Amino acid sequence: MTRITLSSLIVTALAAVLFLVPASAMTSPKLAGTVGPGFTITLKKGSKKVTKLKAGKYTFVVHDKSPIHNFTVEQEKGGKFEKHLTPTPFVGTKSVTITLKKGKWKFYCSNHESQMFGFFTVT
Repeated sequence: MTRITLSSLIVTALAAVLFLVPASAMTSPKLAGTVGPGFTITLKKGSKKVTKLKAGKYTFVVHDKSPIHNFTVEQEKGGKFEKHLTPTPFVGTKSVTITLKKGKWKFYCSNHESQMFGFFTVT
């Protein structure tokens, strides 16, 4: 009987803790990417330019403002990962969640990579 009561208390306590954790604590941090309308590309967390992040899941919210650009994320050192978050003719907003691992990362427009790019480090 004591074991059943103790188990019930533990389950109830865990349920209460999960209920009290705000939903924002269970979602991945958001990064805002913007490409276009000119030959510009940015990645920000809040109002700050992204240069360094901790490893983990992030939701990239990309605002693609030009049909001649796209937004691509690539891990350059520390692993292999490359993904086009928006395709070239797309104009609009798209959200993609990615698990970032330690290493050096690059975001860029694959059509104009030599002039539209940025880097950040994941530790």
